[in-house]
This record gives sequence, structure tokens and C-alpha cells, in this order.
Amino acid sequence: MKLETFPRVKSSLQPSNHPYLNGAWTPQHEEVTATDLDVIEGKIPTDIDGVYLRNTENQLHHPLGRYHPFDGDGMIHQIDFRNGTASYRNRWVRTRCFQAEQEAGGSIWGGLADGPAVSKRPGFGAHGGLKDSSSTDIVVHAGKAISTFYQCGEGYVLDPETLEQSGLAPWVPLDGISAHPKVDEATGELLFFNYSVHAPYMHYGVVNAAGELTNYVEIPLPGPRLPHDMAFSEHWSILNDMPLFWDAELLKRNIHAVKQHPLPTRFALIPRHGTPDQIRWFDAAPTYVLHWLNAYEEGDEVILDGYFQENPVPKPLPNEDGYGHLMAYVDEHSFRPKLHRWRFNLATGKTAEQRLDDRILEFGMFNQRYAGKPYRYAYSTTTKPGWFLFNGFVKHDLVNGQSWSLNLAEGRYASEAPFVPRINAKSEDDGYLVSFITDENTGTSECILVDCLNFEAGPVCRIALPHKISSGTHSTWVDRSELDKAREADSARKAA
Repeated sequence: MKLETFPRVKSSLQPSNHPYLNGAWTPQHEEVTATDLDVIEGKIPTDIDGVYLRNTENQLHHPLGRYHPFDGDGMIHQIDFRNGTASYRNRWVRTRCFQAEQEAGGSIWGGLADGPAVSKRPGFGAHGGLKDSSSTDIVVHAGKAISTFYQCGEGYVLDPETLEQSGLAPWVPLDGISAHPKVDEATGELLFFNYSVHAPYMHYGVVNAAGELTNYVEIPLPGPRLPHDMAFSEHWSILNDMPLFWDAELLKRNIHAVKQHPLPTRFALIPRHGTPDQIRWFDAAPTYVLHWLNAYEEGDEVILDGYFQENPVPKPLPNEDGYGHLMAYVDEHSFRPKLHRWRFNLATGKTAEQRLDDRILEFGMFNQRYAGKPYRYAYSTTTKPGWFLFNGFVKHDLVNGQSWSLNLAEGRYASEAPFVPRINAKSEDDGYLVSFITDENTGTSECILVDCLNFEAGPVCRIALPHKISSGTHSTWVDRSELDKAREADSARKAA
């Protein structure tokens, strides 16, 4: 392994007993580039060519108030596969808030737990008063990686291969973009929404393959809501109005307290390039959903898969240090998400629902070549009870109901794992899951590849990383061919 390290940035973080500033969530402050990575086990496949990117909440400064793991500063970890070799790099997302806190030498903004009550300056996000850390998700659109923030941030642009940064995405509107914009590989479009405490409370937008905002419309809601994710089919974009949102009376006092209201779940289906008058609303059983899998069309129906929470407002977990409320809200075994299917009938206006698996599952992935289309295979994560730590994966055959499980050894924790199609793949599941592993037993990290055609056999390759990395949230994979295509299209536009 050849290693290049970079000067450390300023940090004021102090030792703490906080459960999400220790263990597998210990922040990693070092930035490196490593080439010729060492293989621990197996062999790096030669039938993949592209980049795995994962975002991380990686706290840099001592928090002003109560720390929430979603508050941490954004850091992108990347591994690049080509010709049977792998290289690694990680970089801070140098947001405007990151730069301001570097100048100040410490925290300026509070987080989700305290927000405006402790922030020293006006902040960002639907919440207001927050730091836009751009530390939640990362997608690749038009050849550029875009990092996003949990509660509607500005969107920061990076080169997927070098992680060189070029500031804000120029098309992002005033109210920002939600944590989970969606990219349709078939059309090259990026679909997004945002939300705020101001009427009409939600907007929906489309960015074309050239990086131009082509559609931006209101999605009228009765009041402020807290949607987190969206989905799309070939012709429809699917947004939601769920009964878990801020208490209206407390919100008048600038207190952002989440409450479950006695209301149904509502889904807004809007034609991809549609207008507000074309929205079709569908009611469904009350719940909250953090993440969707995929959606597709079948006859008169639009079918949506995601993770239905059985207990969106869990009771605090026992914790002598006072973190019980936080621990419950990030513990899947407390809010109990289950793989679930919604069927929206465009002819009757009715919704039908179906439970697909009764296990605790979340953070699903699938072959992105099937995004918005009928698909067969999904890949979900399992978690350690009481913690926001992934300890395994489940592959589902959604056609015949079969599933396969892969459990990690105790003390080994995974990252969200996108599907990597093999070059010249012969089937939808002909490829790999790729994931970063943080090993608390050895104090090391690695990258693993799991052959999805032989799922329960475990990793076919384990690659050593140069340092132990913190656990994180969302990730993506992009084939080199997609990056090459985007570069060619950009050159053609510039030459025209």
C-alpha cells in the first residue's frame, strides 16, 4: 500500500461518553489517499470498474448542546476499482459551515436536539438554526457526486474519482434539497424534493442530464411535515405526507418536538414533469418511512416498496448517561421497520398494502439499472439491537418470496451496501454488494465484496483500508462507463 496523508484540520472535539462519539462511531479526522491496497482475503474482481462512495457523520468540533449522530460533519470515503486493483481516499466535505467553524476554531451551530436554542448564528435546514454538514447521502448525477444534508441542505459537488470539490450545486433552490434526491439512470434525470415551515411546505423538482433545473413545483400540504425520502416509477414521482411531524403548538415557540398525529399516511403521485393540479393523492395506514426501495408500474397500479415503521415514536431505552431517548430513535429494533409494499390503483384511487417480511430491516438497495422499473431482487441491512450499527444483510427475491441472509461476526459493522453490476452481467442479481466494515475487535477497517449469486458464502474479497473509519449512513456506486458517458456529453455540450 502506498499512502499519502494531508494536514489535519482544526478540531476542538473533547473526550466524551457519548455512545455515538465512541466505538464504531469514533470520528476519523485524518484525510489520506492510498493506492495499491492490500488484500486480506480473496482476490479483487476484474469484472467491476467504478467507484463506491459513502458519506459519514464525522464530528469535528465539540458540540454546543446535545449531540445527535446525524449532526456530524460530512466526510466522503471512496474506494475506486479498476483492472483488479483498488485505491482509497477520504475527504471532508468542505461546506460553508465547515469553513466557518474552521475559522472560529469550534462549533457555531447546534444540532437536531437543540438547534436554534444554542446556535450562535442563523442556520440552515427545514428545522432552521442547524449546521448544513452535508453528511447524510451521496448520489452521482451528470458525472458529479452530490452530498446532501439530513434536513434539506445546499448540496455540495465533488468529483467522484478524485473527491476534488467545486462548491454548491448551482441548480439547488432556496429551500435546498432533501437528504435523498434520486437519479434515474435511464433518463439521466435527478428528482428531488424539499420541505420547510413555510407554506406551501414542500416543493418537487427535476434536474436534467445536463445539470439544469427543468421543473420545480409546489406540493401543497396542510402544514410543516418531515418527509425524508421519495421514490419514482417510469412516469410518476412519489412524495409523502406522513403523520409523524412537529407539534404545531410547540413549533410556534420555535421548539421542534416530533409527535405522531391521528392521521393517515398520504402519498402524492405527480407526473414526473407534472404540475400541482395533476397530483393524485392516496391514503394509507399511518406510519413513518425513512427509506424507500423502488417503485414501478403494472397495469393500473403504481407499486412502491419501502420500510414501514410499526412504532415510529419509541420509548426511551434504558441508559444511565441520559441518552435513552436518542438511542431509541436511532435503534431500528425500537421503531421496528418492516419491508412493506403499497399498491396505488390509478383507476379506483384506492391503496392496497402488503407486508413482505416481518424481520427488522432497513437501508435497502437494488440494481439501479432497474430503478423505476419492475425488479426482482432487493438487499436490506440488519442492525444490532439497541444501536445504529449494521450487522448483516438480507437478499430478497421479491417474485417468489425467497430470501438469503449474511450475518457479520460480533463486533464487525457494515456500511450501506449498494449493488455493483458485473461487466456484461447476465441477470439482475449478477454482481456484488460492496461495503466498508469497521471492526471493533481489531480497531481496523476494510472493504468487502459479496457475490450476490452466492450470497450466503460471505465476502469473496476483503481489502484493507489504511485507517479505522467511523460508521456512517448512505452510499452509492457508479460505473466508470457512466462517468465516461457524462464526460463525453459535457464535452459535446461545450463544443456545440
